[in-house]
Formats: sequence, C-alpha cells, structure tokens
Amino acid sequence: MVGMEGVQVVSLSLGYVMGQALHAAAKLGIADTIAAGPRHVDDIAADTGTHAPSLRRLLRTLCSGGIFIETEPGQFALTPLGQTLRSDVPDSVRAAVIWVSEPMHYGTCGDLATTVRTGEPAFDRLFGDAYFDHLAANPDAARVWDEGMACFSGMEDAPIAQAYQFPSGARVVDVGGGQGGFLAEVLKTDPSLRGVLFDLPEVVEKPRVLHDAGLLDRCELVGGNFFESLPPGADRYVFKRVLHDWDDETCVRLLKLCRDVIPANGRLLVVDAVIPPGNDPHPAKIVDMVMMGVLTGRERTEDELAALFTASGFTLNRVLPTHSMLAIAEGLPV
Repeated sequence: MVGMEGVQVVSLSLGYVMGQALHAAAKLGIADTIAAGPRHVDDIAADTGTHAPSLRRLLRTLCSGGIFIETEPGQFALTPLGQTLRSDVPDSVRAAVIWVSEPMHYGTCGDLATTVRTGEPAFDRLFGDAYFDHLAANPDAARVWDEGMACFSGMEDAPIAQAYQFPSGARVVDVGGGQGGFLAEVLKTDPSLRGVLFDLPEVVEKPRVLHDAGLLDRCELVGGNFFESLPPGADRYVFKRVLHDWDDETCVRLLKLCRDVIPANGRLLVVDAVIPPGNDPHPAKIVDMVMMGVLTGRERTEDELAALFTASGFTLNRVLPTHSMLAIAEGLPV
C-alpha cells in the first residue's frame, strides 16, 4: 500500500498539469471574458470559441488553484489571483504565464532526464537550433518572448532600481538593456543620473519605454554587440538578466570586456537570481531547471558569482536583496 509520502511525491509529479491549465486559460483570454463579473460557462465558451464541457473541466481545475471561483453551478468568476490574467490591468502577468509555459520551455522540461545525462540543453535537440537562433528565425516565438520578458521586467524593474543607491550624477550603462525599461526606472530615482542604453543597433533604434517615459534627453543610445566591446568610462555597468543566459567561460569573456573599460572607481552590477544555500524553496531553483533545458547558462549561487568576478578582474563586494526574485551583485575592479 502506498503511504502518504508516496501520494505526495505523485502529486508533485503532476505539477505540470496546473501550469498547462494556466497556460491554456491565459492563451484563451478567459479572464478578459469574465472581467465584468460571473458568467455561465456556455457564454464564456461562445466568446472564446471553446468546447463548453471541456472548458468547464478546465475552469473547475483552476478553481482548485484559486484562479477562478464557481459562484453557482456552471457560473464562474475571477478571484484576486485570476485578475492578474486579464490583459487590461496594470499588474497583468498574462504574457509571462504564456511565455514560461510555451512548448519551447515546457517541452524541454519534459526531456530533463536526457539533459541531466548529457549536460547539453534539450532545446537544441528538440527544436533543431539554439534558443536565440530559434527566436530570430520564428517571429511568433520572438513576439511571445518579447511580451513575456516585458511582463517580467514590468514586475521587477522598479523595486530593483530602488534597491541600489546610484551616486549622484552617475553615468549608468545598461548592457543588453532592450527597450530601456530598467534604465528608465534607474533614471527616475535621481534626476542627476545619465543613462546609456546599449544593445544591438536595431534594438536601440526606437527604445519604446524610454520614449514613453520622456527620458530620452538623459540617455545615449549606443548600438553594438556586447561580445565585442562596451561603451567606455561609465560609473556603473549593469548586466540585468544577462549572465544567467551563458556558461561560465562566456560570462568571464563578457565581464573582461567590462573590466577593460570601467574606471578604477566604477562598479559592476550583475542583476540575476542568487540561489541561497540550504534546502528551502526558492523560485530561482525552479527557473534554473528551465535554464538547464534551453540554454548553456544557469542561475548561480553567491560563491559561483564570486568566482566569475574573480576570473574577470573584479571582486564581489556585496549582494543586495531586492523586492523581486533577483538580487544585485556589486563588483569592484581590481
């Protein structure tokens, strides 16, 4: 007879079901159809183009996860958790839910055993090319990635920027800064700060977020490849969600390029998840499984980050927590 421990383990193994149920609800836009209040499943099905009996089973499952609530037989409404799946609210996580649960991530997690045996990402084997090459060749996948990353950034940029005291008048380079979401939040913390948005030329050509925030007059837009060179002479160099994409050797190469141009009194800021020691749950441990399946990078511990810093000409000065999954690891040039 299977004991309670075995039942618990089997329940854990079914965790993917709830994730895929959330993915389905997000893609179908169910939260938007009941934003105004409770509706019968037949009406929701008509609006979403779905099979009503199957939809009811999906909603029933998500009710058990606290996303929806069945207010009376066949009638469903949003909970506070479910409100975040709406596309028209400021704290929407719909794009992030869709992105993290797409086949390009979910499928690779389904082949983790092979990844652990070989040490090679499953993504390349399953999809025929490397992750970023796949995004470049598939506009739909790239759109999901862009929207998902923007959603994550919207949740974390402000609390991360506010967790670090940038010196007055500092020139801050955001390496691989995309549309400038994080840099915008940094510049909002102090009107004396100046920013440099550094990314591929086609990315920095029209930085939507900086433009919408009215901050372009305090920024330089510099196009380039961070594998080749970085803008010289800034006070702070920020690598946010960059190093975790790459293996240690590549990270050292990137940071050495930073060491080549940073002034003696400058600071390196690596903004990534820092996995704590011990057995307690931490979201970065889950994300690390996704990273292992899709890329050669990883979420790192403080000791692992310190080793990267040392190998590239920096010393780890401190690690600052933020009100997000990410932390700020500050490096001093040596």
